[in-house]
Amino acid sequence: MKFHTILGGGASIALAMAAPGYAQDVDDPGAASTPLPEETVFDGDYLTVGIGAGYAPSYTGSDDYVVFPFPAVQGSIGGIDISPRAAGVAVDFIPDRAGPGANFSLGVAAKLNRDRANRIKDPVVASLGELDTAVEVGPTAGVSFSQVLNPYDSLSFTVDATWDVAGAHKGMAVTPGVTYFTPVSRAAAVSLSIGGKFIDDDYADYYYTVTPAQSVTTGGVLPAYKADGGFESLGATLFAGYDLNGDLTDGGFALFGVAGYSRLFGDAKRTPFTSVRGSADQWLVGLGVGYTF
Repeated sequence: MKFHTILGGGASIALAMAAPGYAQDVDDPGAASTPLPEETVFDGDYLTVGIGAGYAPSYTGSDDYVVFPFPAVQGSIGGIDISPRAAGVAVDFIPDRAGPGANFSLGVAAKLNRDRANRIKDPVVASLGELDTAVEVGPTAGVSFSQVLNPYDSLSFTVDATWDVAGAHKGMAVTPGVTYFTPVSRAAAVSLSIGGKFIDDDYADYYYTVTPAQSVTTGGVLPAYKADGGFESLGATLFAGYDLNGDLTDGGFALFGVAGYSRLFGDAKRTPFTSVRGSADQWLVGLGVGYTF
């Protein structure tokens, strides 16, 4: 399910993304009117974990919504950065440098894709059975810029190219995205992410094709349809986090919320799974808690 995997990225991680920007600028006497600590929990190794609950479509293109749990993790261990991804994680092997300017990332992303693998609420779609879980692995690269509009914000561009290695859809997906992140107070931070998704023919065929036999199974409710790859979706997600002790830089517990919207395009929109039984408009909301060690 699309938004299940989006939330798998973890809104709680937003706080961990903000505080390193604080830490990088503590030597700049003009960076803020409030003195910042010389050391933060994000200097050196750290780990942020989160857990939450979301409300989103039961599969990509569905207009039936379900509640689901989701985890999230982010950190830096031995100079290797760990970042959340859609129901997965990415590892960056290029250490970031402190201060303003550009930082580059290059590594590996791995994700679980459980679209239509369980919890299908629509009885017609459910009659076709559940799909297998895909394990999507591939390279990830990006660049981020700090101190764009204020001393502590950042603008990041990333792209993942992943292939299914578990033999489910046997295809590939390319997911570019851009994220703007900024603290709004000592205790709170927000981020806005905009991302798209491109899929190949194998991916589209697995999730969006309705075979003649499947059409017969549904009594013709779902007409036969052959799906091809292309531009699948475009969406925006807003994250907000609040540190419970009022200081982003010292770790501990934080609360977060997330709201998002995605629009399906191409054969992801035209497939009967969406056009007959669902909707091209996909929404999500979620709440959770995170902890930084």
